Amino acid sequence: MSGEIDYGNLMHDAMRGLIRSVMERVAQDGLPGEHHFFITVDTQHPDMQMADWLRDRYPEEITLVVQHWFENLVVDPNGFAITLNFGNAPEPLYIPFDAISTFVDPSVEFGLRFELQHDDADEDFDDDDDDEAPMIEDAERVERSADVVSLDQFRK
Repeated sequence: MSGEIDYGNLMHDAMRGLIRSVMERVAQDGLPGEHHFFITVDTQHPDMQMADWLRDRYPEEITLVVQHWFENLVVDPNGFAITLNFGNAPEPLYIPFDAISTFVDPSVEFGLRFELQHDDADEDFDDDDDDEAPMIEDAERVERSADVVSLDQFRK
């Protein structure tokens, strides 16, 4: 066993499990209410499956919208297959969960962001850059004000 617990990867795995659970529910029951998803995906991921013309158009990443029209949603432990409409042309895709860089449901102001690691041979990974968390749980932060109540008036 290693001398350290890798909390960053454990959190990413947990959040990908959350996405998997959500997608399994949508595959079974459809999208409830006003829910819809913006899912940004690394198109260079080795397990990402998409039409060549889409990969040529989006060589690095693509943001998919799962809302009104989608079909053939099938979820497995590593990702999900879905058919989406691109300019009135249905296109089947396979999205590995670890290719997802953002998952947002704007109807409830929920979002996740992942820092994707590329296995480039010439890339230097810098462990000293731990100042920023690799994941943001809220896509949009909503400022809320609070009323401060003094308890002095209730003291005897």
